[in-house]
Amino acid sequence: MGGGPRGVSRVVSLVPSLTEAVAVSAPGLLVGVTDWCTHPADLDEAGVVRIGGTKNPDLSRILALRPDLVIANEEENRAPDLAALRAAGVAVVVTEIRDLPQALRELERLLVTALGLARPRWLTDAEAAWARVEPVADRAAFVPVWRRPWMVLGRDTFAGDLLGRLGVRNAYAGHAERYPRVPVEELTAAGCDLVVLPDEPYRFTASDGPEAFPGLPAALVSGRHLTWYGPSLAEAPAVLARALRAAR
Repeated sequence: MGGGPRGVSRVVSLVPSLTEAVAVSAPGLLVGVTDWCTHPADLDEAGVVRIGGTKNPDLSRILALRPDLVIANEEENRAPDLAALRAAGVAVVVTEIRDLPQALRELERLLVTALGLARPRWLTDAEAAWARVEPVADRAAFVPVWRRPWMVLGRDTFAGDLLGRLGVRNAYAGHAERYPRVPVEELTAAGCDLVVLPDEPYRFTASDGPEAFPGLPAALVSGRHLTWYGPSLAEAPAVLARALRAAR
């Protein structure tokens, strides 16, 4: 499809969740995405070019695609890469997302303001789904996002905000770091009554993660629904709620 009123018709996305947001809202607009962009599943069939990782994109490959716009995130992408793209004359939009309200605002800024699209229905549905969400738990938890070394959600994170809306209190929400490294012994002694284990960025499973915290209920949750800001937000409250209720 052609570009919107802003004249944007060739977009490179350096953020998996924003890739899905653009692909679902304006099929055909994306010309390049990262190796980690897994949704929608037909990106490769559509001829979209892979340009490397979020932290190590191939800048020459991006420039060869002649994008009208590169979309990025201040946490997922490196400032020097974005500066190099700008120096080469490429327009770059950088999102900053630390909680749900900011995610909804930034998605509208990207899709409507920057790309000139009509506000997508899924964004309205996501807003409505979270507006009516009710807590399904009243538990203190820690949320590992990596193993070897153990790293958990700390302060000021989008995923922590979503869990809080579902009634899960992040034990490390007051930590000085956003993703602190915490020894497993400290996690075990934190006095929590739940561990939340997403399947990304580290792929925790029923056999990889819960065994480190014997006797503590473990909620195995979809990382895409916990950490992605895009179309998955519309179904995230229900998906996450089911996983929290199933914790044992």
